[in-house]
Amino acid sequence: MKNILLLFCIFFFAACKSQGKREIPGKTNYQKSLNMMYMDASQSPLKKRALKKFKGLNFFPVDSSFIVQATFIKTANAPIFRMATTTDRTPLYKEYGKLQFVLKGMDCELTVYQSQEGLKNLTYKDELFVPFTDDTSSETSYGGGRYMDIKTYDIKANRIILNFNNTYNPYCAYNDNYSCPLVPSKNHLNVAVKAGVKKFKNH
Repeated sequence: MKNILLLFCIFFFAACKSQGKREIPGKTNYQKSLNMMYMDASQSPLKKRALKKFKGLNFFPVDSSFIVQATFIKTANAPIFRMATTTDRTPLYKEYGKLQFVLKGMDCELTVYQSQEGLKNLTYKDELFVPFTDDTSSETSYGGGRYMDIKTYDIKANRIILNFNNTYNPYCAYNDNYSCPLVPSKNHLNVAVKAGVKKFKNH
């Protein structure tokens, strides 16, 4: 999976130069950067017909209560395994650790994964992958769940800040030609995460 967070700023500033004063939709830099990338035909996961009509993604309102501090617990001696995807592709991953936090008064835990392919690339070697579903999945957010990217160097003293406003959909939410990791059942949050990207409506 591409390191979307790493590419956002690059796309945003480059596109600003090429598009002049054109206003990019979004309430935050994250939202604007994501929309900018999806508007770029060379990078967008959208199908051609959807791209022509695309005017920006639909987001939940930005909510600071979905920015939480999590305790990180490293998983020792985790085996490498093949992660299931929406296709026959089974990329190699390893469980990196657990994130424990309180969200909307609920005790929550998410498993963090590390792509073994990503370790071979200097650009992605610090990237960690956190897929999840929640009580909005299949209702107001994508049924296949959403993703969050975090960095190994952002974990300090076994603590890290998680911002669910900056979560995103798998490319499969927009185009079934992509192969996307499936969210493990243990990464379901029993809370409505009304933050980040909503379900895509292809008008």
